[in-house]
Amino acid sequence: MGEGKPLVLIHGFGASIGHWRKNIPVLAGAGYQVFALDLLGFGGSDKASIDYSVNLWVELIKDFWQQHIKQPAVFIGNSVGALIGLTIAVEHPEITTGAVLINAAGGLSHRPHELNLPLRFVMGAFNKLVSHPITGKFVFNNIRRKSQIRRTLYQVYRDRQAVTDELVDMLYQPSCDEGAQQVFASILTAPPGISPEELLPKIERPLLVIWGADDPWTPITGAKLYENAQANGKEIKIIPIPGAGHCPHDEVPDLVNPQIIEWLN
Repeated sequence: MGEGKPLVLIHGFGASIGHWRKNIPVLAGAGYQVFALDLLGFGGSDKASIDYSVNLWVELIKDFWQQHIKQPAVFIGNSVGALIGLTIAVEHPEITTGAVLINAAGGLSHRPHELNLPLRFVMGAFNKLVSHPITGKFVFNNIRRKSQIRRTLYQVYRDRQAVTDELVDMLYQPSCDEGAQQVFASILTAPPGISPEELLPKIERPLLVIWGADDPWTPITGAKLYENAQANGKEIKIIPIPGAGHCPHDEVPDLVNPQIIEWLN
């Protein structure tokens, strides 16, 4: 949508293009050409039976860029999508002029050292259940129930009014596709990927870091990494959004969109 310098929007785990519905028209209206895509395994894209990883999506987005964009773009991501955007900016700087990271994830999955011993044991047992052909289906069907999706969203959105039926349906519908359970299992048991700690010393492109300050999944303490990189001379702007959770671009778009546009300009 729109015309001008290109922006590429990268959604997070379980989401799709629809998660940017409150951002795409505004960014396009500000004089940018906005590209958004459903990552492989999510939304309307194929639920391929493969091993998923951050690097897989990075390479697929690079291919997408080579076919459809062909000029340096700003990559804007939420959660895992932000980690993908940061990885692209570091590993493929020739295709990007910068990145916007919204509540950036630290990895596709938790690294063992990030969890205390009891939780490490629980997550290990859960991952075995998820990847088992019998118990995996039971776990997946429970997690993807609309009532459970709504409860999960209530954890990560501070404003419950933002958790609409439209949002719940957007997350639920792709989970009905053939192969969705295998995608879920593959991603939950995938390696975490390169960490922001490893990536940030190598970044040579400007970053805008937006963080919903009340996010229980990726707490704002994670922004400390970016503050340290900023102190070490990296071109990084950090904006906390008080009262917002894990997806401030969707929860409080009237606060987030102007910040993105001002930075882009």
